[in-house]
Amino acid sequence: MSLLENIQAFVRTIELGSLSAAGRQLRQSPAVMSHRLQQLEAHLGVRLVNRTTRRLQLTEQGLVFFENARVVLETLERAESVVSDVGATPRGNLKVTAPLVFGRCMLAPLVPSFLEKYPHVSIRLRLSDHLLDLLSEGVDMAVRLAIMPDSSLIARKIADCPRVLCASPEYLAARGTPETPEDLFGHNCLLLRFPGSQQFRWTIQSGDGPLTLSVQGRADADDGDVLTQWALAGQGIALKSAFEIADALRDGRLVPVLPQFPPLPATLSVVYPHKRLMPARVKLFADFLVQEISPLIQKAHEGLDHVLKQAA
Repeated sequence: MSLLENIQAFVRTIELGSLSAAGRQLRQSPAVMSHRLQQLEAHLGVRLVNRTTRRLQLTEQGLVFFENARVVLETLERAESVVSDVGATPRGNLKVTAPLVFGRCMLAPLVPSFLEKYPHVSIRLRLSDHLLDLLSEGVDMAVRLAIMPDSSLIARKIADCPRVLCASPEYLAARGTPETPEDLFGHNCLLLRFPGSQQFRWTIQSGDGPLTLSVQGRADADDGDVLTQWALAGQGIALKSAFEIADALRDGRLVPVLPQFPPLPATLSVVYPHKRLMPARVKLFADFLVQEISPLIQKAHEGLDHVLKQAA
């Protein structure tokens, strides 16, 4: 095992707080990470970390080495990036996460053309409706479809995405059509749930400003596409991005609910962690997505304004 790789394992372990988290980022098992740390300590002849069953605590020597080693790794990354930029040959792995439906329908079809253009870059695409922690998961970039909070992440807007409360005509014929926001409390609302999710709180626009409702339902899932299928099957009311259900809205399989009280729009963005140095492959892929996806979103929305106005 090389000294540089052992130093990298040590620095990532301290930055992320555990051997397992650092191992996930570097694609190595906790046992290998522990062995790397032991080798580094043996090479230096000092103990860098005091280990307990719950935490890692830097020793005085470990703190000094960590601060200097991090500078060394950043310098090496900067040198690699400069060489890649000058030679116009970005290279390396790029780990990207995106929502399930968006990733399958819009992002995944674009990846082959990017890989063809940059043959030395490899993309690791992870699709999930969960909001992954980019640092602890070792993710270089995420595509987020959300009302973006203040964050330490860098965000580049791709497009505004209107959202729609929707249900099938069959469901509304059987259960009645909501006339006021409060009527939602008497309906089966189809919810996106996962640890930390706030999707059971629907925020809509009213004459008095944003109104947040804690709605309930008999079925929830951690996959947004499942909610769409349930809505199409007449099982309840769903909150969806308009581009996801555009075809169903246009052909009447789903209809807007409370169109006079539209949900707050979400923002489709590319986000990535703050770094002193951004690898060329990250910037190139972000530029690529902003350029390619915006027209796709606009095309998906064609004709929807008429549908929504007609419903209102």
